[in-house]
Amino acid sequence: MLNGPGSPRRVFATSPDARHTLVGMVHLGRLFGESRVQGPDLATVEAEAARDAERLAAAGFDAIFIENFGDRPFYPDEVPPWTIAALTRCVLAVQRAVGPALPLGVNVLRNDARAALSVAAATGAHAIRVNVHVGAAVTDQGIIQGKAHETVRLRDRLAPSVQIWADVRVKHAAPLAERPIEEEAEEVHERGEADALIVSGLRTGGATDPDRLLAVRRRVACPVLVGSGAAPDQLERLLPVCDGLIVGSWIKVDGQVLAPVDPARARAFVEAVRGWSGQMA
Repeated sequence: MLNGPGSPRRVFATSPDARHTLVGMVHLGRLFGESRVQGPDLATVEAEAARDAERLAAAGFDAIFIENFGDRPFYPDEVPPWTIAALTRCVLAVQRAVGPALPLGVNVLRNDARAALSVAAATGAHAIRVNVHVGAAVTDQGIIQGKAHETVRLRDRLAPSVQIWADVRVKHAAPLAERPIEEEAEEVHERGEADALIVSGLRTGGATDPDRLLAVRRRVACPVLVGSGAAPDQLERLLPVCDGLIVGSWIKVDGQVLAPVDPARARAFVEAVRGWSGQMA
């Protein structure tokens, strides 16, 4: 799944000509058991997830991540069992919609790596995302502590082929003790054994700092992906210093994160990345 020694630093690239892995986001609506007022039922959320996934696949994305974005406010580090059940159902729906060839990933917000691994193991998904994998962060859910020691061992038992994608200085958070981001990245990759690292802006849809990306990418030997704020007008700054991009907000209708995927915007984004002719840093 990750590339072997000496090969380009890519994750889930579908072609040797693709220098950057493109990951499209499926943001699920509020799952059943979480509604405080009457809203869409789970069948509707499932159908919307499948629709968005089909549009991402048709646009040419290399992989799709599914997350429970609609379940705000998020549980800090352990979601209830009905959330896991609903997520599993939605991931399977996405899988049926796009077929087995397109890799899928799971992110259980805010930081339930055990649940994400369980869903991935049950559905055959290829990766999970963990917002706080090592260390600790002050977030809107309070202080969240990384559990790499548990997550890596559980992955090895449940689903050894599943990749762990971990954030470095995740958005909507601040490190409990700040130090150079490249030092944090090195620990997430080497001591936390993350397979790929994600660098984001300060919030959902917030621009990612290319200087931080470059500092991380130069320090670690694993792929480094942009986690937020990827837009066509940012590509000249981002593409030289990353191995891939996770795209959510810009490819939605009117660029709104909770809107459906816009097929035209999704295609335009993929074409802009694939047509980039610059040099990698």
